[in-house]
Order: sequence, then C-alpha cells, then structure tokens
Amino acid sequence: MKKSMMTAAAVTAACLSAGAYAQGTGDNVVSLGWFHVMPQDSSTPLTTYVAPTPINTPLRLPNQFTSSGTGLSTNNADTLGLLITHFWTDHIATTTVAGVPPKFKIYGSGTIKPPGPAGALGTQDLGDPGANPIVKSVRQWSPALIFQYYFRKPTDKFRPFAGIGVSYNWFSDIQLSKGFVQSTQNNLGAVLAAGAGKPGTTTVEGKASSSWAPVFNLGATYSITNHIGVVASVTYIPLKTYSSVIVRAADGTELSDSKAKLSADPIITYVGLSYKF
Repeated sequence: MKKSMMTAAAVTAACLSAGAYAQGTGDNVVSLGWFHVMPQDSSTPLTTYVAPTPINTPLRLPNQFTSSGTGLSTNNADTLGLLITHFWTDHIATTTVAGVPPKFKIYGSGTIKPPGPAGALGTQDLGDPGANPIVKSVRQWSPALIFQYYFRKPTDKFRPFAGIGVSYNWFSDIQLSKGFVQSTQNNLGAVLAAGAGKPGTTTVEGKASSSWAPVFNLGATYSITNHIGVVASVTYIPLKTYSSVIVRAADGTELSDSKAKLSADPIITYVGLSYKF
C-alpha cells in the first residue's frame, strides 16, 4: 500500500511538473528584448527626374537621366523590442511585433552627373566623405503580425517554432547631413536653379516610400518557470523602398528628384525575456 501511494504521488508530481511549463490554447505571452537589425542592402543607380522647361531648354537636359555607378547603403542597428503572442491552439499562435523604431544612417556612392552642358557646369559626388552619411538619421517603423507553428508538446520546456507574416514599413524623422545639403546646393542645385531662372539658395530634402513586406521567422522558446521564459528568433524581411533626394528652388519649385530603389532585406535577431499569463 505504501509503495503504491508513493508511486501515485510520483506520477502526480511528474504531471504537475510537466503541466507547469505548458504553452497551450488560450495562453498569452509577452516578451521584452533586443533586436539586432542587419540590412543585406543593395541599390539601383540613382535616376534623376528633372522639372519641365525652362530648365530643359538652356541646359538641354532630358526629362530624366540615370547616373551609373551611384548607389545607396545603410548600417546595422539595435533597438528594444516587444512581442505579444496568443496561442489559439496548443501549436498555432499569432505574434504581434512592435518596439522602439531603430535609427539608421544612409551612405551614398558614385556621382550624379547630368548629360550635356549641364554636366560640365556641376555634378554631385555622393561618395564625398564630407557629405557622408547622406542621411545622418532616419527611423524605420516595421510593425508586424506573424502566424507561427510551435513544434513539440505544449508541456515541453523547449519549443522551436516557425512563422510567416506581414509587416508594414515606413520611415520618419529623415535628417540629411549638413555637408551633403551644402554640397548639393553648391553643385547640382546651383546649376538647376540657374537653368530655371530661379535665383537664391536651393533647399534639399529626403524622402522614402512606405511598403508592405512578407516576414519569415524561425525561433524557439524555453520555459524557466510556469510564467517566466526566454525566447530567441531570427527574422527575414525582403524590404524594398524608394529613397529620394529632392532639390527645390528658393521659391519652393521642385527642380529635380533623384531616386534609387534600396533593397534593405534585413536579417533581424531577437533575444528576450518572456512572461506567460
């Protein structure tokens, strides 16, 4: 009798111990941690779209021209991340991804050189060390919703997962470097303003397009206690954006818009502490 009672107690304890680490239907998990963003960037050459006459007539500029050898690139970044996961079943969950938008710098290479007489009057060296980074700071917003499948039993401490989802990406607080702005004003900007008959100092601004992108996600969770655990993941987003440098005359008239498609395609690692409730 005593042996049977001990066996039953051991089985019960084992069941309670296994159940303590469950991540299953109806559970919610919040994780706070760190994102490391590593862009695998590439860029098309910049194409400059020129405002209509009178610029085109005296300078004999085409409506648009592409400057071969030009391009854009960016740097790695780190930021605080927040994940909120809801388990719809023992194996299927959705995760909402948010956090502090990371800051990036954007660097230029090559030279914007207009064809014809305008090219002899003024060019724009994007690789000039005094003008780089072109963008000294820009914030990237990429909230995402990911559908995930969790492997192994819901009572296991260690559970790998795979996911696919979607993110909406946009950029804010674009700050051009002072050196780049001055260089553009003194070179390409001055030539375009003269051709348009628009006296005064030009202004220069940067823009980036927003876009939807798929999200591919792999990772794992490890339960330390019934409520506390750790999560680690690797995410890939095939992110594309059109970056623009716009030159305006002193009166606000747009003189040119130089665009390039920047394929950031970041690989994002995440490590965080989680709490289940």
